[in-house]
Amino acid sequence: MQPISSVKGKAYPLGLKNVDTDIIIPAVWLKTISRSGLGKGAFQTLRTVTGNVFDDPAYAGAPILIAGDNFGCGSSREHAAWAMADLGISAVIAPSFSDIFSGNAFKNGLLAIVLPQEAIDRLMEVAKTDDIHIDLETQTVTTPFQDRFAFEIDPFRKHCLINGVDEIGLTLKSSDAISAYENKISASQPWLSPNQV
Repeated sequence: MQPISSVKGKAYPLGLKNVDTDIIIPAVWLKTISRSGLGKGAFQTLRTVTGNVFDDPAYAGAPILIAGDNFGCGSSREHAAWAMADLGISAVIAPSFSDIFSGNAFKNGLLAIVLPQEAIDRLMEVAKTDDIHIDLETQTVTTPFQDRFAFEIDPFRKHCLINGVDEIGLTLKSSDAISAYENKISASQPWLSPNQV
């Protein structure tokens, strides 16, 4: 997982409410366990509409998505977070997220930021012309027009995202302590050792 301390750039001004995981990545793309290549299928249904923000050259390569309430609802497909990351999106800003999507986003290094609707409305306006800056260290979203929106984030999630570690990475950081414990148990209780017959 890549560390995230800040994200700056254009933002897709999507703004739609109740964007479910089938809209984020249609079921036909779920036949793979690979994370690469899913960006081609990201928001495929919306991309069939002429003038959609995802195919607008003005937003090409945008690392931020601004969405409406209940983003990521629907099925629990982790492919939704994979597809967004493969599309180049590092952060999503919305008034609310589905719990499952929020968890999948975090586990895959995608920053999900909750801001009130008034802030979303302002960011949607700014995104049409200017960059947006997210600073995870200070937990703020800012614009070139002196807008400053503070957001909350779980301290554990913040730590993991800033340091680029997922749950496996955190476990591996404790591998010496785990090995020492296993050796201690093997010595004091050899009957628990898998090598004993």
